[in-house]
Amino acid sequence: MTEKKATLTIEGKEPIELPMYSGTKGPDVVDVRGLLKHGVFTYDPGFMSTASCESQITFIDGNKGILLHRGYPIEELADNADYLETCYLLLYGDLPNAEQKAKFNHSIMHHTMVHQQIHTFFNGFRRDSHPMAIMVAVVGALAAFYHDSLDINDQNHREITAHRLISKMPTIAAMVYKYSIGQPFAYPRNDLDYASNFLHMMFSNPCEEYKVNPVMAAAMDKIFILHADHEQNASTSTVRLTGSTGANPFACISAGIAALWGPAHGGANEAVLSMLEEIGDESNIEAFIERAKDKNDPFRLMGFGHRVYKNYDPRAKVMKAHADEVLKELGQVNDPLLKIAMKLEKIALEDEYFVQKKLYPNVDFYSGILLRAMGIPTSMFTVIFALGRTAGWIAHWKEMIDGDYRIGRPRQLYTGATERQYPKK
Repeated sequence: MTEKKATLTIEGKEPIELPMYSGTKGPDVVDVRGLLKHGVFTYDPGFMSTASCESQITFIDGNKGILLHRGYPIEELADNADYLETCYLLLYGDLPNAEQKAKFNHSIMHHTMVHQQIHTFFNGFRRDSHPMAIMVAVVGALAAFYHDSLDINDQNHREITAHRLISKMPTIAAMVYKYSIGQPFAYPRNDLDYASNFLHMMFSNPCEEYKVNPVMAAAMDKIFILHADHEQNASTSTVRLTGSTGANPFACISAGIAALWGPAHGGANEAVLSMLEEIGDESNIEAFIERAKDKNDPFRLMGFGHRVYKNYDPRAKVMKAHADEVLKELGQVNDPLLKIAMKLEKIALEDEYFVQKKLYPNVDFYSGILLRAMGIPTSMFTVIFALGRTAGWIAHWKEMIDGDYRIGRPRQLYTGATERQYPKK
């Protein structure tokens, strides 16, 4: 990083000189760590202008609609790589050669089983529990079963745990779904690829043979790739902050799942389907569009626009192509909710109001449509998001632990009462 200087002038104080750094891409950053000794610190609610760490994993240029994983555009990875190849890239920094890929795939696909006693955990949950509530609990509980490799200072332990999380997350996600519908758990099959194995565990049952549709498997693999990482978002930052305390990686990923659960983050594609159900019929679309334009109306079009992207979400283009392919394959182009979604998409891409505000359909809009078409219930959408994002979370955790880090300790602007005396009796 190239060092520059910035000068901060505060009324009544001597000018403060602060170092500046330039990354390989993106805006320069001002290093404000030395401000506290001058009696001040910065105020940045939501951390919109604060770099919380240094990272080499993912880069986003929201104005240009660019998303790079280790320098590779997301569109190229989605077109050419599979999910496990993307996982390897995020974890190790480079694409694997044939030998490395075969070894990594074998490690992941031959550790998909979970400890049998984990099955008994599920009996403690109500059948109507939200799947994300179960995911948070079960993933956190993995530390009680795999405590043989929880020394975060041991590089071999870190790698074992990373592989375990990526391999076992589909199994746990499918178990959550099976439990919710009262069906027996389906054991993983090591002869299937990652996405096909997940679909097998989700939809197979002992009564009949289940054959994975290759179009659905390809679409699911792309869903995993497109959700694999997205820089320092709320859940990734949560994983890093939790990890900075020295917490075990299962606890860190569980914390990330909890953060992802929020409707403003991972729950957005679930909110898209809820919105489509609220609209109810194509004849109601115009009225809801007008409501969305009314600043005084609380209604918002979910799945349009993005906090980071001020251009078209590059992931959305890939997701749309696969959504169209799956809808055609499954013959669901006439599904009432999906017809509402398609008309909303057309309006958003043509209406002057949405175009001017750059409220383009985002990845959540298309992933909600795609997952519904594949027969996955709305309550499972965020679980699948968590499954795909696990690779990014563990890559960021590993990057932090591999380097120099300090426990996270944000500051505050205190606006409460000044010192008071307890009243004498």
